Amino acid sequence: MMAKITINEALCKGCGMCVNACPKNLLVLATDHINAKGYHPATITDMAQCVGCTSCAIMCPDVVITVEK
Repeated sequence: MMAKITINEALCKGCGMCVNACPKNLLVLATDHINAKGYHPATITDMAQCVGCTSCAIMCPDVVITVEK
């Protein structure tokens, strides 16, 4: 079963804590766009590889990541 990650990019402040927390290195800070707050939001590179461990959501200080299994 594949996990699904949803990142509320509008509220993400680009701190990178989720990027560091991902054991599969699937999260990156977007380099091609910024959000309304002026930050490069986190984004997932390959949803199919996500195991749904929720490390990213747990580490997010602004609770902008939702993980569904």
